[in-house]
Amino acid sequence: MNIEERREGAVTVVRPQGPLVLGDAEQFKAAVDDVMTRSLGRFVIDASAVPYLDSRGLETLAEISETLSQRGGVLRLCGANDTLREVFDLTDTSPLFEHFADVNAGVRSFL
Repeated sequence: MNIEERREGAVTVVRPQGPLVLGDAEQFKAAVDDVMTRSLGRFVIDASAVPYLDSRGLETLAEISETLSQRGGVLRLCGANDTLREVFDLTDTSPLFEHFADVNAGVRSFL
């Protein structure tokens, strides 16, 4: 899995590319944990290049959400396709994330 990271003002955008599945979930979590320590909670996960996820990928997102919640933040997720949204709805995990249509909306949510 390729994981891009870029800054948009004071917000860091993390963009995983490829399925978020068992083999890549730990790499993704480590990358996000690193961003969390450097960004003071101001970051957005751009899921536009994630075609699908498995149970481990979903667990990883839930763990990230829980960590942010403990720090007073909320996981901001943008660009989720219909497949990802269906998984979130079927597993009742959608409320764990703030959903935005695109990166710009996610970044603006910090204003």
